[in-house]
Amino acid sequence: MAKESASKVLSLEGREVQITNPDKLYFSSQVRVTKSELVNYYLAVAPGALAGIRDRPVVLKRFVNGAEAEAFYQKRAPDKRPDWLRTVTLSFPSGRTAEEVVVDDTAGLAWIVNLGCIELHPHPVRSNDLDHPDELRIDLDPIPGVSWDNVRTVALEVQALLEEQGLRGWPKTSGSRGMHVNVRIEPRWTFTEVRRAAVALSRAVERRAPKLASSKWWKEERHGVFLDYNQNAKDRTTCSAYSVRPLPDARVSTPLHWSEVPDCEPADFTLFTVPERFAQIGNPHADMDSSAGSLEKLLELAREDEASGLGDAPWPPHFRKMEGEAPRVMPSRAKSAVKKPRVKMPLIVVANSPDKAAAIAGLERWKKKYTDVAELLAVDDVLVDSMRGRSSTWTRIRINLRHVPEDKRPLQETPDPDDDPTREWQAWQKKRKKS
Repeated sequence: MAKESASKVLSLEGREVQITNPDKLYFSSQVRVTKSELVNYYLAVAPGALAGIRDRPVVLKRFVNGAEAEAFYQKRAPDKRPDWLRTVTLSFPSGRTAEEVVVDDTAGLAWIVNLGCIELHPHPVRSNDLDHPDELRIDLDPIPGVSWDNVRTVALEVQALLEEQGLRGWPKTSGSRGMHVNVRIEPRWTFTEVRRAAVALSRAVERRAPKLASSKWWKEERHGVFLDYNQNAKDRTTCSAYSVRPLPDARVSTPLHWSEVPDCEPADFTLFTVPERFAQIGNPHADMDSSAGSLEKLLELAREDEASGLGDAPWPPHFRKMEGEAPRVMPSRAKSAVKKPRVKMPLIVVANSPDKAAAIAGLERWKKKYTDVAELLAVDDVLVDSMRGRSSTWTRIRINLRHVPEDKRPLQETPDPDDDPTREWQAWQKKRKKS
């Protein structure tokens, strides 16, 4: 194996940034991209990339062994960092705090990419006010099998609803299968209030497009395109504009004009094509900061929902139980003691793995083993869950057998593969509670 080159030094706006192992391959399965080429990409689109992260605390999602290897999240700024790099201290729902990196310029951008940050994950707040977001984030997440056409249709419904509320949405491809619509807002509302507005928006879009859009948190209840309102909960981050995603083709989360949405294709925007696009048309979101709007109308929608009996929607599992929140339990596990019993879904787990590709391969083996059953499944009967571990994500795949006659339903077997990276930690937690 050829020895990686030691390092090279970039001079950026009067600051020096060392790029270690610049020839190290970060993408290699479908396209070949070195760390140096990744840095050069970000420098080519720096005005756009910085517009999404400047003056914001950033979670470092580090792919130290490249896009094909497992990543880990690092909230705390490394002890060894340049003295010119700013940090701020954030508090989290757990009560803990962390000193996080704030990127202000191209030198800071190159520095975090050198750490293995293929994609960028800023919080929706500015460094001078960490308790009041200035961005509402609408994450359109299609369930497996849902077409890109449906994602675009739901995005246009979001645009129409936002305009009715006096807000302007700024669309971008997620860089994967979905789309993001970011809304600049006045920093007057707490995280809880911003999330409440996002819940109301998600439910309103579902009412407008009930066959295409879903606001349901539990995957076994979703259909079509899920509007993930919980991306607005405190401590949640999404990839920002011009982020490269760890997909085989080095796809990019790319800002769009609304006029581009009906015909855009996510595969057209990659690390190789976006710099030329940026050079030709600039950043479609360049004016975002000048269009901060009010959440009052969305919060009024939330009050109307509550008056009609719609309570708070489920929060992410690591948050404390919130006032007005419905029981935080999957419908398939709901107890009959609940006032409004829900139908339990016949779910089985077929794969657990920190490697999504390995989990998908396990699903395909299951389908081959149970061919007759697989033919009866609807698109939304296959639930691919991205599970959060202590420092990284892993994939769980479940099958909803609701469309399979009871006498033909396979029993729960040992998943293949069955590598849940949190199992050891959960066992330790149970043992600690008993002691």
